[in-house]
Amino acid sequence: MAISKRYDFVLLFDVADGNPNGDPDAGNLPRVDAETGHGLVTDVCLKRKVRNYIQIKSKDKAPNLIFVKEKSILNDSIYRAYEYMKIDLTKEPDNPSDGKKRNKSGTGQGSEIDQARKFMCQNYYDIRTFGAVLSTGANAGQVRGAVQLTFGRSVDPVVSLEHSITRMAVTTAADAEKQSGDNRTMGRKFTIPYGLYRTYGFVSAPLAEQTGFSEEDLNLLWEALSTMFEHDRSAARGMMATKGLYIFEHGSKMGNVPAHELFERVVVKRKDATKPTRSFDDYEVIINEAGLSEKKIRLLRMVG
Repeated sequence: MAISKRYDFVLLFDVADGNPNGDPDAGNLPRVDAETGHGLVTDVCLKRKVRNYIQIKSKDKAPNLIFVKEKSILNDSIYRAYEYMKIDLTKEPDNPSDGKKRNKSGTGQGSEIDQARKFMCQNYYDIRTFGAVLSTGANAGQVRGAVQLTFGRSVDPVVSLEHSITRMAVTTAADAEKQSGDNRTMGRKFTIPYGLYRTYGFVSAPLAEQTGFSEEDLNLLWEALSTMFEHDRSAARGMMATKGLYIFEHGSKMGNVPAHELFERVVVKRKDATKPTRSFDDYEVIINEAGLSEKKIRLLRMVG
């Protein structure tokens, strides 16, 4: 059964001495808002961590397969859906309502696309959750996911540091000859001393009905957001952790209060504005719960 209520949530996560999301177009520097100096982490980066957690947790088995995963060929996954349903895309459609002739060999049409889209939603967690464009290759249409995330933005401006690093080896014999056997390679590494980031998320019950996003899927999402950094360790990313996950559960499918009004109830403040922040303890999280029950809103704290 698909979820029957709307949810909005605030996710707080931090980084210490690491690069939470490098920008390949800027030499892998940490992403920063050029006007304010606030750090940024893309929604794609966060969804990647959720996908990786689910893939590890489920051992990449249905119904929690991951569609967008490392080195995958998306069109192959769509084509395999048709194979599993025993729909031969090289022959004429079986259903008269789909037409007498196949418009393009190897491509679904009519009700075949609806069947394939339903199959993909049933078997792939990230399609049920985040949606996907499945209209390429064999064509399974498009899916709007039940869950959406914003960019993560740091509470305060961040400082990007550049460090010189040395590798005591070279790549080729030619490089070694140039250095007369010294065999050293210099490089650069970028870190943020500390940054606390804030991301907003939205879970739509009407869209969940379309994809089959269930209560079990929702609980798995909360688990992934709470612990995803524990399985995403890297020397480049330093120390990262989820510090707060505050969920507003509405009392209805369409929701009771605009999301922005709920998000404004979660205030993050520096305890001492005269000192640079270096840990989550330097901040205070204040949540205004006044009047929530009257508006049929329930606050759930998964972390924090």
